[in-house]
Amino acid sequence: MHIDVNNAFLSWSAIDLLNKGFGYDIRNSYAVIGGDETTRRGVVLAKSMPAKKMGIQTGETLFSARKKCPALRTFPPNYLWYQKMSAQLFTLLSHYTCDIEIFSIDECFLDYGKVAHLYGDPIDFAYRLKEEIYTKLGFTVNIGIANNKLCAKMASDFEKPNRVHTLWENEVKDKMFPLPISDLFGVGKKSTEKLKKLGIHTIGILAQSSVNQLYPYFKNQSLHLIEIANGIDESPVVVTKEENKGISNSTTLPKDVSSKVELCQVLESISNNVALELRRQNKYTQVICVQLKDQYFHSYSHQKKLKNATNLTKEIYETSKELLDEMWQGEPIRLVGIRLDHLSNQSMHQVSLFEIVEKRDQDVKLEKTIDSLKEKYGFQVIENASLLEGKEVKFKKAKH
Repeated sequence: MHIDVNNAFLSWSAIDLLNKGFGYDIRNSYAVIGGDETTRRGVVLAKSMPAKKMGIQTGETLFSARKKCPALRTFPPNYLWYQKMSAQLFTLLSHYTCDIEIFSIDECFLDYGKVAHLYGDPIDFAYRLKEEIYTKLGFTVNIGIANNKLCAKMASDFEKPNRVHTLWENEVKDKMFPLPISDLFGVGKKSTEKLKKLGIHTIGILAQSSVNQLYPYFKNQSLHLIEIANGIDESPVVVTKEENKGISNSTTLPKDVSSKVELCQVLESISNNVALELRRQNKYTQVICVQLKDQYFHSYSHQKKLKNATNLTKEIYETSKELLDEMWQGEPIRLVGIRLDHLSNQSMHQVSLFEIVEKRDQDVKLEKTIDSLKEKYGFQVIENASLLEGKEVKFKKAKH
């Protein structure tokens, strides 16, 4: 099974706002998730169905979106909250099986074959699971069911939202072959353009192509393209287990990002998250690793060993930015992650000649205070100035 949250960022933001007493559900209004539209730099990360009907597209500038819909309201992304909602989803699923492959922040594969004897017919189970997710967590999902991961992923992308679809081996010809080649999972934009130039516009045409026809253009990938067009996929569900020695967090972005400013904003958000968990465990890290995944799903990482172990958000973020500068060549990025390794219970801090000890002590006290406020009033009680994109900040007295 492939389980995919419908319009994750907008749905999760809607739930967060409703929990905080917001007057209406933004999923039913002209709303998008994005940056500050007054800067003309922000883009649409997610859109409501009413906004979609006005012609607003994911990835377009907010300035352009407002031209199409003057009544549009923009809400900022909240990656910490998204990670929390994602964790709740995967925790719920783990009650049924431990064979779960987390594919991104809002989707995963579940190996139902190993637990089918416990829960019965897969379609009936999928409907029950879909309703349980909505009842307990407040958002809808699509569930695709198939004989392999590829077809399950394709099935979950059929009609949305809040649906269960199958793509069994005997349904591939009728359900998948008529689809445009751009819909085939695993085929990127460049490959799609090449295939169209060869007159291959549908998945069915690719499925019936020969290796000899494709080889001059796709080399060793030719057979693979034909196989996936026929719904052939033997890859297993890979369960990712975090090592106890480290703390990590990653975010799959709703669009490929080529802006250093945006990547740094994501790094800062993740730094806040991993540093908070580090301090919760009363640990310090001496190795910081940044992971990137590009638009073609190629993953690579850089790490740095610190002279002094730390649990300060600022130091983790500054090191992460250095690593980004070293490894990123400007290519579009779809996933950003930070991992903290070599954890210890204490920090033997060696003071340099140029370091102001009092300033570091103040930073430590400040972050402990911020942690306490977040634990008591929620993650959004304090935001980093760099994440506000020049917004007017209004202070309100806390209600006791």
